[in-house]
Amino acid sequence: MKTIAVIPARYAATRFPGKLMETIGGKTIIRMVYENAVATGLFDQVLVVTDSEVIAEEIISCGGSVKRSQREHSSGSDRIAEAIEDLEVDVVVNIQGDEPFVRKEPLAALVDCFKDEKVRVASLMKKFSNGDDAGNPNQVKVVCNKLGDALYFSRSLIPFKRNLLTESFVFRHIGVYAYRKQALLEFTSWPAGILEQTEMLEQLRYLENNVSIRMIETSSSSLGIDTPEDLEQAREYFRTISS
Repeated sequence: MKTIAVIPARYAATRFPGKLMETIGGKTIIRMVYENAVATGLFDQVLVVTDSEVIAEEIISCGGSVKRSQREHSSGSDRIAEAIEDLEVDVVVNIQGDEPFVRKEPLAALVDCFKDEKVRVASLMKKFSNGDDAGNPNQVKVVCNKLGDALYFSRSLIPFKRNLLTESFVFRHIGVYAYRKQALLEFTSWPAGILEQTEMLEQLRYLENNVSIRMIETSSSSLGIDTPEDLEQAREYFRTISS
């Protein structure tokens, strides 16, 4: 099974333009993501897909592989689909370009679940801890069936705990995906459905088209960089783990 990691990397991010070229510990964010993905040893290839000459040059300068987007895209999934359309590959793992502290264990669990031939798409989830803001609509929640396949994703709090005597957990969706190549190509051919448009969550397009998403529970927390404040937190975290 040939497995590759693809890192979509836009320069002109809406909330924090140019963030991927900011530095942590002397390295750009995009370079850290690329090198940490390679260091996992899980992938036959790690590929950065970008619309930016600056980002492309940065990855090439450290010996990395780059593919330039030829079209405008509304999502990272579309950007990845264009990049892998002509590649001989079985499973594609989407690694976010703004999460520099890539960890091997959750990615290995994602790749491993494709030993089950029924799995076409997989993603990660983590239990909310006490003190986490589970009601925050920017924190996407997911509920699953007994097989571990997603039943629904929502910005609302799900499940609603009407029965206070039940022992239940709220899971946060972590937006790292893995797909069989054909599943991803099919995804980009479908129009956005009413649930996707309502919640503004593109993963609902799979569920609306009867494609299951296998959810893998992880204890690892992601540290994405969406704002300058996030960058400062990431720099502080790096100083902590490097000292």
